[in-house]
Amino acid sequence: MNISKEEVIKVSQLARLELDDAEVEAITGQLDKILGYVAKLNEIDTENVKATTHALSLTNAFREDEMQPSLPQHDALANGPRQNGEVFVVPRII
Repeated sequence: MNISKEEVIKVSQLARLELDDAEVEAITGQLDKILGYVAKLNEIDTENVKATTHALSLTNAFREDEMQPSLPQHDALANGPRQNGEVFVVPRII
């Protein structure tokens, strides 16, 4: 598969990228290799291959929801830069 310099320049303009001649040359070669590899992958017979969405067939990857004691308020507030003994103090937005 061949990709031309003009195609690379057009795509770079659409993406609002400014590429010099050396970058256009390098990217053209890289994209040509990538598209050649994709073309090889398209040649592989995948008719009898089952489609998968995950590498492992996990039905439920979540843990059970169990109640646990929460962090004491004093300890939680100790982690903030500013607090007033009851809540975190943050700058006013509006």
